[in-house]
Amino acid sequence: MTQRNLLITLMGFTAALIVAVMTVAGPFGGARAQMSGADPAVRVPGFWDPRRRPEKPDMSRVNVIRFLTETDYPPFNFAGGDGNPQGFNVDLARSMCEELKVGCTVQMRRFETLLPSLNENRGDAVIASLAAGPETRLKFDFSEPYYRTPARFVAKRDSPIDDPLPERLDGRKVAVVGGSAHEAYLRVLFTEAELRAYPNADAARQGLRRGEVDLLFGDAISLAFWLNGTDSENCCSFRGGPYLDSRYFGEGIGIAVKKGNETIRMALNWSLFRVWEQGRFTDLWLRYFPISPF
Repeated sequence: MTQRNLLITLMGFTAALIVAVMTVAGPFGGARAQMSGADPAVRVPGFWDPRRRPEKPDMSRVNVIRFLTETDYPPFNFAGGDGNPQGFNVDLARSMCEELKVGCTVQMRRFETLLPSLNENRGDAVIASLAAGPETRLKFDFSEPYYRTPARFVAKRDSPIDDPLPERLDGRKVAVVGGSAHEAYLRVLFTEAELRAYPNADAARQGLRRGEVDLLFGDAISLAFWLNGTDSENCCSFRGGPYLDSRYFGEGIGIAVKKGNETIRMALNWSLFRVWEQGRFTDLWLRYFPISPF
């Protein structure tokens, strides 16, 4: 079977599959990832459909939303110089409370204690880059996703590979972390590429820098911070993508609430939509992601 026929066959299995020839995010929850910004380096995702406005619940009995977040996962959540919570998740939570016109508290806890604390009624919602997967959905409800973790290719800046489509990677060496979802994805969709499995992400990045491979494929969020940091020495840049197949890279990042807490869940969905609609989500994204994973 040719590579092109393989892609066509896989597309028939699931509408959610993001094939390699796509360069924008695919469907999720009835919405598409809409990109803003002309420069690909600062593209901002948005997973909300303006034609499907969520309903705002009755908030007359809600005076404050108590958010719980992680202590050390920059730039999403971390302790500032004064010890107070800071980060993308924290600023997003506060923006949502402003839209809802309710009070807002953000308390930092160790990651492993967040969901138990929610069950113990020590908070109303957990905003800590939690993946809304099948297992967590059995015990908790989630807002609509407010970001996802795409996969992308990275190449050295002088590489001639502009758009790494499957048919263009015949014989090309691609670094991946061995045993990862990224390796599995490439083995299904990029069968003509020559994969080089590395023990961890740092080793794969070094392999690209040393010229052992032509491309690196991995988690775009961590790669974005590497590209923007000093460790990369400005060696490389994103090429193609993003790739967002939920079967490999997850269903998206949402805000967790206790099972059955529909008032808070609906309030979160409504306020997330409003923050995005007014452009405040874009402002936050550009502040925290100078090189966008999308």
